[in-house]
Amino acid sequence: MAVITRSDHAKSLVPGLHALFGLEYDRYDEMHERVFEKNTSQRAFEEEVLLVGFGAAPTKAEGSAVTFDAARESYVSRYTMEEVSLAFSITEQALEDNLYEELGSRYTKALARSMAHTKQVKAMNIFNNAFSSDHKGGDGVSLANASHPLATGSTASNTFSTQVDLSETALENAVIAIHNFTDDRELPIAVNPRMLLIPIESQFVAERILRSELRSATADNDLNALRSKGMFPGGYEMSPHISDTDSFYVLTDSPDGLKYFERIAMQTSTEGDFDSGSMKFKARERYAFGFSDWRAVYASQGA
Repeated sequence: MAVITRSDHAKSLVPGLHALFGLEYDRYDEMHERVFEKNTSQRAFEEEVLLVGFGAAPTKAEGSAVTFDAARESYVSRYTMEEVSLAFSITEQALEDNLYEELGSRYTKALARSMAHTKQVKAMNIFNNAFSSDHKGGDGVSLANASHPLATGSTASNTFSTQVDLSETALENAVIAIHNFTDDRELPIAVNPRMLLIPIESQFVAERILRSELRSATADNDLNALRSKGMFPGGYEMSPHISDTDSFYVLTDSPDGLKYFERIAMQTSTEGDFDSGSMKFKARERYAFGFSDWRAVYASQGA
């Protein structure tokens, strides 16, 4: 077990020390709550089931029998809760030298910072693994895939046939594709983009595309149609935890898409160790990130 001792903080015991630094940084915090729909859970896992409705109604000829259609359950999406915890310990001698008073509160904040960092990493891994065949959704393929199976036997796509970098044209094509989404019986559905999620490397490109009144990177005096039509009411979010620096993800308003289940919110506890006299500090929480309906995302890996 790692233990914080006096030797780890020799300088902190020297009179006249001007400052301690390294733990008081701002952080990319709570982004998961702007990207994922938050739910609570009391179970080890949660499951969501896709219901397949009816197809288009056929024309009935005079005197003929009515056509019957069948609705059914389809695939199941499972969210398995993960336990995340981290702890540190300070020796009894360090406590006697008042290192707890000087460093205890700082390291408690650092513990919370580490827990928050882990949560953002796990959230963004849904996108980092969006094209990976090792991370399949309930329909048996990856989140971003050109061949999502439909109940009709056809397939549907939520990615580009040829991967592209972020650009005005790419976003316009993504919006058109999203507006052409159908349900599993291939009936058109009204789905709209709500937010753009990008790595930090694309922030200036995104700013020019979504905030300019006129089209960017062109001499034409055309208006910026994406901006004038309000295609991205949530603007854009950037994350340092997206590993592919030229990927981008258009998040939609499709219901039951990207979800976050919280079983146990972050808890902190402190207790003394009888054998060593050390003081232990622990933080833990339990949650799951995932997706049910792939229509919540339209994605590109970049060119």
